[in-house]
Amino acid sequence: MKRLGIDSIEAIFEFATAEGRGAGIIRLAPAAEAGDAMLAWHISTALQSLTGHEEKIGANRPTGAAYSRNFGGDNWADVRRKASAYEDRNPAVLVIGAAQAGLSVAARLNQLGVDTLVVEKWPRIGDSWRRRYHSLALHNSIHLNHLPYMEFPPTWPKYIPKDMLGNWFEFYADAMEINCWTNTEFVSGEWDEAAKCWTASVKHADGTVRVLRPRHLVFANGVSSYPMIPDVPGLQDFKGQVIHSEGFDSGAGWEGKNALILGTGSSANDIALDLHSHGVNTTLIQRGSTTVVSIDPSARLNEAIWDEDGPLEDKDLLSASPTPPMIIKGYKAVTQRMLQLDKELIEGLKSIGFQHDVGEDETGHQMKYFRRGGGYNLDAGSSALLIKGELGLLRYDRIECFTAEGALLKDGTTVPADLIILATGYYPQQELVRRALGEEMANRIGPVWGIGEDGQLNNMYKRTPQQGVWFIAGGLAQCRVNSKYLALQIKAMELGKLGPL
Repeated sequence: MKRLGIDSIEAIFEFATAEGRGAGIIRLAPAAEAGDAMLAWHISTALQSLTGHEEKIGANRPTGAAYSRNFGGDNWADVRRKASAYEDRNPAVLVIGAAQAGLSVAARLNQLGVDTLVVEKWPRIGDSWRRRYHSLALHNSIHLNHLPYMEFPPTWPKYIPKDMLGNWFEFYADAMEINCWTNTEFVSGEWDEAAKCWTASVKHADGTVRVLRPRHLVFANGVSSYPMIPDVPGLQDFKGQVIHSEGFDSGAGWEGKNALILGTGSSANDIALDLHSHGVNTTLIQRGSTTVVSIDPSARLNEAIWDEDGPLEDKDLLSASPTPPMIIKGYKAVTQRMLQLDKELIEGLKSIGFQHDVGEDETGHQMKYFRRGGGYNLDAGSSALLIKGELGLLRYDRIECFTAEGALLKDGTTVPADLIILATGYYPQQELVRRALGEEMANRIGPVWGIGEDGQLNNMYKRTPQQGVWFIAGGLAQCRVNSKYLALQIKAMELGKLGPL
């Protein structure tokens, strides 16, 4: 097979050490001027389990003896209620957020025997997806998006609708016996250096506060945190409605009205499609250059590993194996192929004045996601409407300011609006840390997400400069893959086998 353009023999191997079992990838290629000799050009290894503390799955599953046919005693439901109440104990791990990141790592920790509580600010698990805009569906296909231990049904659609996904999360948490408090918001945390644990305050919907003493905090509330509201001249004078994209639901009720959307990323374009479908005269305002990629076929190129034959676990291992330089090289090659596949689309956008780019080093939208969490559009059809003129396009540098009626242009004309949507993204996750743990702690931990000097994501899925603080975020596949390694590190620390940085 070819990997990064190199004819290779690829093998997955397993091995054992005194501390645990691992798996690895080795890739061989013909040695130059050496006859039939083969040389290894890439090898990677990853811990899969800790000896004596293997996941409680398969042949190692629990017997259920504590509650099965326990006549006169607690049954399974009783045991679950008591476990989730935490009336007589503190969790070892407090996970903040119950979407794909929080549920993945909680499920992993459960199978390693680490007592874990998840808190979710919304009333139901899955609400973080249900509450997003009405027409939302995933932009990548189902075959790479499974959660740990439990794949989606084979009857499900290729691109999962948001409410279907939200309902699955709720079902998954119950099936995986995840302790979760909904309607509960993480308020603050303070590290107790002497006790090596956190004093963590969580607030329930009724206003009561519970103080917990976990040894680990796992922030699992997304790549972004709070909505970013830009300082736009004159916006405060606008007489219509202004909402951030986070608060947008549907274009229903705006038929025949005029809408301006500030931004040209995926959310902005999806919202534009929704508004257009409801008969809203919609214009996108472009502030900076944007990478545009067709969902199918171009975006699917990044799913190629999961299109291959073999178990999901093997494909996850393959996806985790590349080094940062290999990742860059791979994305550059994929981006060139994307440019070929989307040539007509991109040329059409440029013909109407749309500013298009493929990233600072031609690595495309995926590295933009890792570096800044945005700046791209996985195109669901809005680009064709822009090219045909059915959606408007306005360059931000043509705007003098906003007024009561809409956008006043530098040539003196006004683009009228009844609705302005700010699809302007979110503050980085470090802002959430600052508000919850304080300025000093945020500075100690440093950037969260974005690519660091080592070529890896900053402070993600690994120990951070502050003992007992962990981060997990990303799409479903990223969370499934990396939750294993994060959970193993926490378990190793609980066993005294891994110390703080």
